Amino acid sequence: MNKNIKILLNWFLGPVLFVIIGYSLYRQVTQQPDLEQRWQQIKLSWQNWKFVLVIALMFINWGIEAAKWKLLVNHMQQISFITAFKSVLAGCSVTMLTPNRIGEYGGRMLFVQSQHRIKAISLTITGSISQLLVTMVMGCLGLCFLRFFSHSNSNALPVLPHFWGDVLIYFSIACTLLLFLFYIRLGWLVRLLEKLPALNKVVKHITVLDEFNGRQLLQLMGLSALRYLVFVLQYVLLLQIMQVGIHWSVSFWLITVFYLVMAVAPTIGFLELPIRVKASLQIMQLFSTNTLGIQTAALAIWLVNLVLPAIVGSVLILGIKIVKDK
Repeated sequence: MNKNIKILLNWFLGPVLFVIIGYSLYRQVTQQPDLEQRWQQIKLSWQNWKFVLVIALMFINWGIEAAKWKLLVNHMQQISFITAFKSVLAGCSVTMLTPNRIGEYGGRMLFVQSQHRIKAISLTITGSISQLLVTMVMGCLGLCFLRFFSHSNSNALPVLPHFWGDVLIYFSIACTLLLFLFYIRLGWLVRLLEKLPALNKVVKHITVLDEFNGRQLLQLMGLSALRYLVFVLQYVLLLQIMQVGIHWSVSFWLITVFYLVMAVAPTIGFLELPIRVKASLQIMQLFSTNTLGIQTAALAIWLVNLVLPAIVGSVLILGIKIVKDK
């Protein structure tokens, strides 16, 4: 690679990324309606022990993701938990600039040895599929709650009409089952692709997936499920802090539907705040009239789980040589 290009990547990409993310997030936040009232609610919540717990859970959230990444990468190279944690945060910063967080690999590869970086793409996808699978399973259960049990709340009518509700639930379950079969048979997929000569160059970079047995894939999915429960708990706590007035058990299932919507909706990390706020409002207002509290909780969970890690990750990138000298 040309020396000038190396210098450009090593010394300017990190700062530019930091500035773009910082400015974009600032614009997203400042353009929110009723921002002063929402920010006042967030500031008041700092004195609540539940908010402290939300922040503590943020570290657990990304710590579990780091454990997942370490489990995946150890099939290629041994990395420490700290390195895995830094890698995850760096990926969080880059992914804020890409649709549906597909750029996660771009940050994580900086902590992977150069000869393994292409292979790491398939590992990143595997980790994302395990998380998506958990989100879809829980989302299907949440849809069943809205379809069959939402009418038991005196403040809400049945949310999903009978016909379209059944279609949506069955379609979601079918997609979830197909994704599970694809996930649990990754090795079979590799061996199938090996039989196609035209894909030889691609296959050599994904053969690492054939090293994962069913137990390891289920272990990865278990970590994904644990992480999922952590950020759902964060959201439940924030709804309570903002006095939304929905029972925690109902909030739990509504949040599963919210995360299902966010998983399939086309978004870009630093531009998704309006979509998050609108989606949460459409779902939560069926059980609560506290519109401001619902919107503030959506803003707070976005700031805690995405913005703060992205800012820290962009700072970490500042100290990394993206292209190393040979």
